[in-house]
Amino acid sequence: MSLSRRLLPSIASLRALEALDRLGSATAVAEELNQTQSAVSRQLQSLEAYLEADLILRERKRMTLTPAAQDYVKDVRAALQQIAQASLNLRVNPEGGSLNLAILPTFGMRWLVPRLSEFAQRHPEVTINMSTRLQSVNFSAEPFDAAIQYGEKEWPGTDRLRLMSEHVLPVCAPDLIAGQTLAHPRDLLSYPLLQIQTRPQAWAQWLGSFGVQARQLNGTTFDQFSTIIQAAIHGLGIALLPDYLAHSELQSGRLVPAYGSATRTLGSYSLVWPKEKARKQALCLFRDWLATQAETEDGLPR
Repeated sequence: MSLSRRLLPSIASLRALEALDRLGSATAVAEELNQTQSAVSRQLQSLEAYLEADLILRERKRMTLTPAAQDYVKDVRAALQQIAQASLNLRVNPEGGSLNLAILPTFGMRWLVPRLSEFAQRHPEVTINMSTRLQSVNFSAEPFDAAIQYGEKEWPGTDRLRLMSEHVLPVCAPDLIAGQTLAHPRDLLSYPLLQIQTRPQAWAQWLGSFGVQARQLNGTTFDQFSTIIQAAIHGLGIALLPDYLAHSELQSGRLVPAYGSATRTLGSYSLVWPKEKARKQALCLFRDWLATQAETEDGLPR
C-alpha cells in the first residue's frame, strides 16, 4: 500500500470534521449530513484513530477542534471543495472541457469578458468557471487551473503568457482642474491623489519616472478600479488609471487627462498556470486562443 493510500481517511469522516469546524456542534453536523449524532461521533473517533492524533476537545457536551485539527481542516476543506467542483464539472460537461479561472475584477470585465464570445463560438465544448481575486492566487491551496495576474513577479512552479502592458494616465473630473494649468507632474501633488490597495506604489513610481519624489500622498485608498473611477468622476481627486479602463470615460467627457498622455508603463497582465496543469485540454485551448488576443507574439510559455 502506498504512503498516500495509507494516509487517506474516509471522505465521510473528513466531511464530519469539516462540518464540525464550521458549525460548532455535533448536533448541527448530524442535521446537515442527515445522520444521527452517534454516527457523527463514531466517524470523528474513527478519524482520530486512523490519524493517531487528537482532533477533538470534548468538554461536557461541547466539541471543539484542537489547534492542530484547525490547521488540518483548512487543507481538508480546500480538498473537499476541489473534489466537489471536479464532480460538478464532470456532471455538467462529461467531456471534461472545463477551466477554473481566477480573474482580476476590472480587467476581467473590461478586457477579457468582451472577447469571450469568440472563444465560446470556437470551443462550445469548454466551460469556463470564473472567480475574481484581488491578490495573487495560491495554486497549491485554491482549485484554479489558471489565473490572470498583474505584475512582473515570478510565481514558482508556473508558466505564463504575457497579455498586455499597462499604460497609465492621471485623470480627473473636468471641474477639479478647471481654470488651472498643470505644467509639471509635481503640480499634481496639490490635489488629492486617489490610490488603489493592490498597487500602493503606483503613484510613487509614476511620479518618480518624471524625477518627482513624494514621501507622503494625500488621497483616499480604494480596493478596486471600478470604485476609484467613480470617485474620480465625482471630483474626489486625481486617479492614475490604465488607459483601457479610462477610455470610455474620457470619450464621454466625464474624465479628462490631468497631465500628459498614457505613456508610462508600470507593469503588465499575464495568464499564469501551474506547470503540472499545462497539458490540460481546456487550458491548452484557452491559452492558445488567448495568445491571439495578446498584444505581442512572444510564444508559449515564457
